[in-house]
Amino acid sequence: MGFDQYHEPPEELSAETRTFARMIVSLGEEAEAINWYEQRISVETDEQAKAIMQNAQHEEFKHFGMDLEFLLRKKPVWRKTLEAILFKQGDIVELGEKGEEASE
Repeated sequence: MGFDQYHEPPEELSAETRTFARMIVSLGEEAEAINWYEQRISVETDEQAKAIMQNAQHEEFKHFGMDLEFLLRKKPVWRKTLEAILFKQGDIVELGEKGEEASE
């Protein structure tokens, strides 16, 4: 059975690579859901409906974070790069350059 998430024949991919592909797709789906909720929240006028959507969006943030952490545990070089960028003060592009250098 083929899935759009694979660009190579799935039967030729290792189980680890297939899991990685699933988690990458999941990360994207969570980001998409966060975006959908953001748009809905921005136009919703009913405060109770808005609160429910904000709660649901928060749940998607949690899932996004868990997916990202899983991937970072599998790809230590990604973690090294992101450690130089995330939760830091300063110019994001400069931090990104430093992160890239640190992971080379």
